[in-house]
Amino acid sequence: MNKFKLSKKAKNALYDYLIAVAAAAVSMGIALLIDMNPQQAILIGALTAPAANWANKHKKEYGVGSE
Repeated sequence: MNKFKLSKKAKNALYDYLIAVAAAAVSMGIALLIDMNPQQAILIGALTAPAANWANKHKKEYGVGSE
């Protein structure tokens, strides 16, 4: 059996992707639970995604300007 191993950059990219999915799920969940206007849901998504990126410590390792 071959074990599937991800490089450090691939793990960080996957982690960042999962954070973005979680941010989208939070904004969609809030919009559905509160039954708000689409404009307000877009505002929540616009605030949630950058906050999730700000909390991500691994983004510098694979983004633009990485090794």
